Amino acid sequence: MDDTPTTRPSLLVCLRNLQDQQSWEEFYAIYQPLVFRMARSQGFQDADASELTQEVFVAVASAIQRWDPDPQRGSFRGWLFRIARNLMINWLAYRRRHPTGAGNSDIRRLLAEQPDPHDLDREDSAVFDREYKRQAFAWAAEQIRGEFRESTWQAFWLTSVENRPVPEAAKELGISAGAVYIARSRVMARLRQKIETLEE
Repeated sequence: MDDTPTTRPSLLVCLRNLQDQQSWEEFYAIYQPLVFRMARSQGFQDADASELTQEVFVAVASAIQRWDPDPQRGSFRGWLFRIARNLMINWLAYRRRHPTGAGNSDIRRLLAEQPDPHDLDREDSAVFDREYKRQAFAWAAEQIRGEFRESTWQAFWLTSVENRPVPEAAKELGISAGAVYIARSRVMARLRQKIETLEE
């Protein structure tokens, strides 16, 4: 799989129709946890990270018609990352200018410890890409899990996700090591196929 996967073009086309609920739900399921975790990694509390995430999706919905899919201008994920990063910077700048009246020095300390927003680009972009891959896997796994018998899924999960030795998984599941390899291979092939529908 490409190290910097991109969002499926057909999904982006569908997002331009704000009434296409299924496409927006798919988009939200993939990107909401990603934006939320990015905000949390920058020190946002859960409530603030949730609010910021909602603001990101409102901004995307209002700007999606203007997004230019020209590869020379960058990827959709890069555009989404910039929206999220800019909203975080704006939020932090607002909090620095308007500290809460509670006199809570912990909040002020947290804000003071935040790195300069201009230094966030490279590190946050890498975090964003890593979180995207994690979320794409979780989404694809949820989508395909029902296609397999439980023993097949467990053979894959134990050896590929929990990284347990094949003989140990085989013994636990009461199947041969060869059956574990076959099951793992089938699930991984289907996962790749499902993730490819998400990406170019």
